[in-house]
Amino acid sequence: MKDYSGAHAATVGSVLVTNLKNGFRKGDWDRVEIFFHEIPDDVIEKLIAEGIVLKAAGGLIIEHPLILPYVKEVVGTTDSVMGLPKAVTEKLIRDAL
Repeated sequence: MKDYSGAHAATVGSVLVTNLKNGFRKGDWDRVEIFFHEIPDDVIEKLIAEGIVLKAAGGLIIEHPLILPYVKEVVGTTDSVMGLPKAVTEKLIRDAL
């Protein structure tokens, strides 16, 4: 968490869709950059004490109420950061049908 303070992070996620009737498969990926304001040490300590950041990849939970005020900018979508880029998934499903 301390490394995110005043800096930025990036996530990359991928989705693969398979049409089980005809075997068509298609995949794609999505990248998101997250820029942070300085995150106070007491906020980081509260997040760690709460424990939820210990169960997330990279401790990155940008939608958490304690961290949200310190998110400066998200270049991409929050759903992608959370693990499933909806727009990419929907497009792949449409393509596979």
